[in-house]
Amino acid sequence: MRGKRIGSGAAMLAGALAVTGLALAPTAAAVTPTTATFTASCGFFGGGAATLTATQTGTAATLTLSTTAVKAPLGIGANTINSTLTMVNSTGPNRVFTGTANPAMAVNDPITVGPLNGTVASGDKLDIYNGGLVMVVFGITVTCTATAPQTPPFVYS
Repeated sequence: MRGKRIGSGAAMLAGALAVTGLALAPTAAAVTPTTATFTASCGFFGGGAATLTATQTGTAATLTLSTTAVKAPLGIGANTINSTLTMVNSTGPNRVFTGTANPAMAVNDPITVGPLNGTVASGDKLDIYNGGLVMVVFGITVTCTATAPQTPPFVYS
């Protein structure tokens, strides 16, 4: 009988340690860095310095693009810009981030789109150069490209 109690106690202790180990396990690593800059060219709509902001939770990732170089030509309501952001992946297939998230913008406000949602894999190294952003605003398509690689690229883990 005593052997059963010791065995049961040891099993309970092992189970408690396993649960504690799971609770203390590190969370998934995140994208590094979380911001990067590049120079955008949006044709007729202008161009200049732009910033990308990245987040990651497992394989789910978001990107937000903002620039003071391109201004809203008209007042734009929140969540009305249909955006597709293509990022070139030097370690595999390109990654596409999409969505209609954007803040409300008044005439001449800097353009911001996102967070745009996409999926990444561990080891992805993403850069907007040779990719780009396509926005549809009031039925007008605006295409923005990078004139050089972003500084630095995003690395997902």
